[in-house]
Amino acid sequence: MDAAPKQAGGARLRLRLWQQLESGPAGSARLSTANRLILWLILVSCVLVVLETEETVVMRAPRVFMLAEIVFAIAFTVEYLGRAWSAGEHPRGRWHYLSRPASIFDLLALASFYAPFLPISGVLLRLLRLARILRLARLGRFSIALHNLSAALAARRFELMLSLVIALSLMLLSSTLLYLAEGRNQPEAFGSIPRALWWSVATLTTVGYGDAVPTTGIGKLFAAMTALSGVGIIAMPAGILASALTEVIGRDTGESKRHHRE
Repeated sequence: MDAAPKQAGGARLRLRLWQQLESGPAGSARLSTANRLILWLILVSCVLVVLETEETVVMRAPRVFMLAEIVFAIAFTVEYLGRAWSAGEHPRGRWHYLSRPASIFDLLALASFYAPFLPISGVLLRLLRLARILRLARLGRFSIALHNLSAALAARRFELMLSLVIALSLMLLSSTLLYLAEGRNQPEAFGSIPRALWWSVATLTTVGYGDAVPTTGIGKLFAAMTALSGVGIIAMPAGILASALTEVIGRDTGESKRHHRE
Protein backbone atom coordinates (compact mmCIF):
# COMPACT_ATOMS: atom_id res chain seq x y z
CA MET A 1 0.00 0.00 0.00
CA ASP A 2 3.01 2.28 0.49
CA ALA A 3 4.25 1.73 -3.08
CA ALA A 4 1.88 4.25 -4.69
CA PRO A 5 2.78 7.19 -2.39
CA LYS A 6 6.49 6.41 -2.86
CA GLN A 7 6.11 6.37 -6.64
CA ALA A 8 4.19 9.64 -6.52
CA GLY A 9 6.88 11.18 -4.32
CA GLY A 10 9.60 9.99 -6.70
CA ALA A 11 7.72 11.44 -9.67
CA ARG A 12 7.38 14.81 -7.93
CA LEU A 13 11.08 14.82 -7.05
CA ARG A 14 12.02 13.97 -10.64
CA LEU A 15 9.78 16.78 -11.95
CA ARG A 16 11.32 19.32 -9.55
CA LEU A 17 14.82 18.24 -10.54
CA TRP A 18 13.92 18.50 -14.24
CA GLN A 19 12.57 22.01 -13.69
CA GLN A 20 15.76 23.04 -11.92
CA LEU A 21 18.14 21.51 -14.47
CA GLU A 22 16.25 22.15 -17.70
CA SER A 23 13.07 24.19 -17.54
CA GLY A 24 13.98 26.89 -15.05
CA PRO A 25 11.41 28.66 -12.86
CA ALA A 26 7.85 28.18 -14.03
CA GLY A 27 6.69 30.98 -16.34
CA SER A 28 10.10 32.63 -16.31
CA ALA A 29 12.93 32.91 -18.84
CA ARG A 30 15.47 33.31 -16.01
CA LEU A 31 17.94 30.59 -15.09
CA SER A 32 17.16 28.39 -12.14
CA THR A 33 19.40 28.46 -9.07
CA ALA A 34 20.92 25.10 -10.01
CA ASN A 35 21.74 26.26 -13.53
CA ARG A 36 23.32 29.47 -12.26
CA LEU A 37 25.61 27.37 -10.07
CA ILE A 38 26.42 25.02 -12.97
CA LEU A 39 27.20 27.98 -15.23
CA TRP A 40 29.72 29.35 -12.74
CA LEU A 41 31.26 25.91 -12.27
CA ILE A 42 31.74 25.61 -16.04
CA LEU A 43 33.40 29.02 -16.29
CA VAL A 44 35.74 28.43 -13.33
CA SER A 45 36.69 24.94 -14.52
CA CYS A 46 37.57 26.27 -17.99
CA VAL A 47 39.74 29.00 -16.44
CA LEU A 48 41.60 26.28 -14.53
CA VAL A 49 42.09 24.28 -17.75
CA VAL A 50 43.75 27.32 -19.32
CA LEU A 51 45.94 27.92 -16.26
CA GLU A 52 46.99 24.26 -16.15
CA THR A 53 48.77 24.66 -19.49
CA GLU A 54 51.26 26.97 -17.71
CA GLU A 55 53.50 24.70 -15.63
CA THR A 56 54.85 27.50 -13.44
CA VAL A 57 51.32 28.23 -12.21
CA VAL A 58 50.55 24.58 -11.47
CA MET A 59 53.86 24.08 -9.63
CA ARG A 60 52.97 26.83 -7.15
CA ALA A 61 49.79 25.10 -5.97
CA PRO A 62 49.57 21.53 -7.36
CA ARG A 63 47.25 20.36 -4.59
CA VAL A 64 44.78 23.16 -5.31
CA PHE A 65 44.48 22.09 -8.93
CA MET A 66 44.17 18.42 -7.97
CA LEU A 67 41.48 19.16 -5.39
CA ALA A 68 39.62 21.39 -7.86
CA GLU A 69 39.61 18.58 -10.44
CA ILE A 70 38.12 16.18 -7.91
CA VAL A 71 35.45 18.67 -6.87
CA PHE A 72 34.52 19.46 -10.46
CA ALA A 73 34.46 15.78 -11.41
CA ILE A 74 32.06 14.99 -8.55
CA ALA A 75 29.86 18.04 -9.22
CA PHE A 76 29.50 17.43 -12.96
CA THR A 77 29.01 13.69 -12.49
CA VAL A 78 26.15 14.33 -10.07
CA GLU A 79 24.71 16.90 -12.48
CA TYR A 80 24.86 14.51 -15.46
CA LEU A 81 23.28 11.67 -13.50
CA GLY A 82 20.59 14.07 -12.29
CA ARG A 83 19.85 15.16 -15.86
CA ALA A 84 19.79 11.55 -17.07
CA TRP A 85 17.35 10.52 -14.33
CA SER A 86 15.07 13.56 -14.60
CA ALA A 87 15.06 13.30 -18.42
CA GLY A 88 12.13 10.94 -17.98
CA GLU A 89 10.11 14.17 -17.90
CA HIS A 90 11.25 15.07 -21.42
CA PRO A 91 8.25 15.04 -23.81
CA ARG A 92 10.01 12.62 -26.18
CA GLY A 93 11.56 10.40 -23.55
CA ARG A 94 14.87 9.91 -21.78
CA TRP A 95 16.80 8.25 -24.63
CA HIS A 96 15.86 10.94 -27.10
CA TYR A 97 17.12 13.56 -24.65
CA LEU A 98 20.40 11.70 -23.99
CA SER A 99 21.09 11.21 -27.72
CA ARG A 100 20.90 14.94 -28.52
CA PRO A 101 24.17 16.68 -29.54
CA ALA A 102 24.03 18.84 -26.38
CA SER A 103 23.80 15.74 -24.16
CA ILE A 104 26.65 14.06 -26.04
CA PHE A 105 28.82 17.15 -25.46
CA ASP A 106 27.91 16.90 -21.77
CA LEU A 107 29.09 13.29 -21.68
CA LEU A 108 32.35 14.03 -23.54
CA ALA A 109 33.11 16.95 -21.23
CA LEU A 110 32.43 14.73 -18.23
CA ALA A 111 34.64 11.93 -19.56
CA SER A 112 37.52 14.39 -19.93
CA PHE A 113 37.61 14.78 -16.14
CA TYR A 114 38.66 11.17 -15.73
CA ALA A 115 41.41 11.25 -18.37
CA PRO A 116 44.22 11.88 -15.81
CA PHE A 117 43.20 8.71 -13.94
CA LEU A 118 43.42 6.50 -17.06
CA PRO A 119 46.59 4.48 -17.86
CA ILE A 120 47.59 6.70 -20.77
CA SER A 121 50.29 9.32 -21.22
CA GLY A 122 51.88 11.69 -23.68
CA VAL A 123 50.00 13.48 -26.43
CA LEU A 124 46.79 11.47 -25.99
CA LEU A 125 46.55 12.39 -22.30
CA ARG A 126 47.13 16.06 -23.10
CA LEU A 127 44.48 15.93 -25.82
CA LEU A 128 41.93 14.36 -23.47
CA ARG A 129 42.69 16.88 -20.75
CA LEU A 130 42.27 19.81 -23.14
CA ALA A 131 38.99 18.26 -24.28
CA ARG A 132 37.59 19.68 -21.06
CA ILE A 133 37.22 22.94 -23.01
CA LEU A 134 34.17 21.18 -24.46
CA ARG A 135 32.41 22.27 -21.29
CA LEU A 136 32.14 25.72 -22.85
CA ALA A 137 29.82 24.24 -25.48
CA ARG A 138 27.42 23.50 -22.64
CA LEU A 139 26.92 27.22 -22.05
CA GLY A 140 24.69 27.21 -25.12
CA ARG A 141 21.87 25.63 -23.16
CA PHE A 142 21.84 28.67 -20.84
CA SER A 143 21.87 31.37 -23.54
CA ILE A 144 18.75 32.67 -25.27
CA ALA A 145 21.01 34.53 -27.72
CA LEU A 146 22.66 31.28 -28.83
CA HIS A 147 19.24 29.68 -29.25
CA ASN A 148 18.23 32.60 -31.47
CA LEU A 149 21.45 32.23 -33.46
CA SER A 150 20.84 28.50 -34.06
CA ALA A 151 17.27 29.22 -35.11
CA ALA A 152 18.52 31.88 -37.53
CA LEU A 153 21.11 29.49 -38.99
CA ALA A 154 18.47 26.80 -39.44
CA ALA A 155 16.05 29.23 -41.11
CA ARG A 156 18.67 30.45 -43.62
CA ARG A 157 20.66 27.25 -44.08
CA PHE A 158 20.01 27.04 -47.82
CA GLU A 159 21.02 30.65 -48.47
CA LEU A 160 24.14 30.22 -46.30
CA MET A 161 24.99 27.00 -48.12
CA LEU A 162 24.64 28.80 -51.45
CA SER A 163 27.00 31.56 -50.30
CA LEU A 164 29.50 28.89 -49.20
CA VAL A 165 29.32 27.21 -52.62
CA ILE A 166 29.89 30.56 -54.33
CA ALA A 167 32.87 31.29 -52.08
CA LEU A 168 34.45 27.89 -52.75
CA SER A 169 33.89 28.31 -56.49
CA LEU A 170 35.57 31.72 -56.49
CA MET A 171 38.50 30.35 -54.48
CA LEU A 172 38.98 27.55 -56.99
CA LEU A 173 38.63 29.92 -59.96
CA SER A 174 41.06 32.52 -58.60
CA SER A 175 43.65 29.91 -57.61
CA THR A 176 43.41 28.39 -61.11
CA LEU A 177 43.89 31.78 -62.76
CA LEU A 178 46.86 32.64 -60.55
CA TYR A 179 48.38 29.22 -61.25
CA LEU A 180 48.16 29.94 -64.99
CA ALA A 181 49.48 33.52 -64.64
CA GLU A 182 52.17 33.09 -61.98
CA GLY A 183 53.02 29.38 -61.92
CA ARG A 184 56.19 29.66 -64.01
CA ASN A 185 57.54 32.78 -62.30
CA GLN A 186 56.77 31.70 -58.70
CA PRO A 187 56.56 27.90 -58.57
CA GLU A 188 56.90 27.82 -54.77
CA ALA A 189 53.76 29.93 -54.26
CA PHE A 190 51.76 29.34 -57.44
CA GLY A 191 53.31 26.23 -58.99
CA SER A 192 50.08 24.24 -58.56
CA ILE A 193 46.42 24.95 -57.91
CA PRO A 194 46.63 23.67 -54.29
CA ARG A 195 49.60 26.01 -53.66
CA ALA A 196 47.76 28.95 -55.20
CA LEU A 197 44.69 28.06 -53.14
CA TRP A 198 46.41 29.32 -49.97
CA TRP A 199 46.88 32.74 -51.59
CA SER A 200 43.25 32.68 -52.79
CA VAL A 201 41.91 31.96 -49.29
CA ALA A 202 44.02 34.74 -47.74
CA THR A 203 42.92 37.23 -50.41
CA LEU A 204 39.20 36.38 -50.58
CA THR A 205 38.88 36.55 -46.79
CA THR A 206 40.56 39.99 -46.98
CA VAL A 207 43.36 38.85 -44.63
CA GLY A 208 46.16 39.42 -47.14
CA TYR A 209 49.21 38.02 -45.34
CA GLY A 210 51.49 39.18 -48.14
CA ASP A 211 53.66 36.04 -48.08
CA ALA A 212 52.80 35.45 -51.75
CA VAL A 213 52.03 38.23 -54.23
CA PRO A 214 51.62 38.22 -58.02
CA THR A 215 54.31 39.97 -60.06
CA THR A 216 53.00 39.79 -63.65
CA GLY A 217 50.51 42.25 -65.06
CA ILE A 218 47.83 39.66 -65.73
CA GLY A 219 48.43 38.14 -62.29
CA LYS A 220 47.92 41.52 -60.62
CA LEU A 221 44.71 42.00 -62.58
CA PHE A 222 43.36 38.64 -61.41
CA ALA A 223 44.47 39.49 -57.86
CA ALA A 224 42.58 42.79 -57.93
CA MET A 225 39.42 41.04 -59.15
CA THR A 226 39.82 38.42 -56.42
CA ALA A 227 40.27 41.06 -53.70
CA LEU A 228 37.17 42.98 -54.83
CA SER A 229 35.15 39.75 -54.94
CA GLY A 230 36.26 38.98 -51.39
CA VAL A 231 34.42 42.02 -50.06
CA GLY A 232 31.13 40.67 -51.43
CA ILE A 233 31.88 37.11 -50.29
CA ILE A 234 32.30 38.27 -46.68
CA ALA A 235 29.27 40.58 -46.81
CA MET A 236 26.88 38.00 -48.29
CA PRO A 237 26.59 35.54 -45.35
CA ALA A 238 26.81 38.40 -42.86
CA GLY A 239 23.77 40.07 -44.44
CA ILE A 240 21.84 36.81 -44.64
CA LEU A 241 22.53 36.03 -40.98
CA ALA A 242 21.72 39.57 -39.80
CA SER A 243 18.36 39.44 -41.60
CA ALA A 244 17.54 36.02 -40.13
CA LEU A 245 18.45 37.14 -36.60
CA THR A 246 16.25 40.21 -36.94
CA GLU A 247 13.31 38.00 -37.95
CA VAL A 248 13.88 35.51 -35.09
CA ILE A 249 14.25 38.24 -32.44
CA GLY A 250 11.22 40.09 -33.80
CA ARG A 251 9.12 36.92 -33.72
CA ASP A 252 10.19 36.13 -30.15
CA THR A 253 9.46 39.70 -29.05
CA GLY A 254 6.00 39.55 -30.62
CA GLU A 255 5.24 36.21 -28.98
CA SER A 256 6.43 37.52 -25.61
CA LYS A 257 4.19 40.61 -25.88
CA ARG A 258 1.24 38.48 -26.92
CA HIS A 259 1.86 36.12 -24.00
CA HIS A 260 1.90 39.06 -21.53
CA ARG A 261 -1.37 40.44 -22.95
CA GLU A 262 -3.02 37.04 -22.52
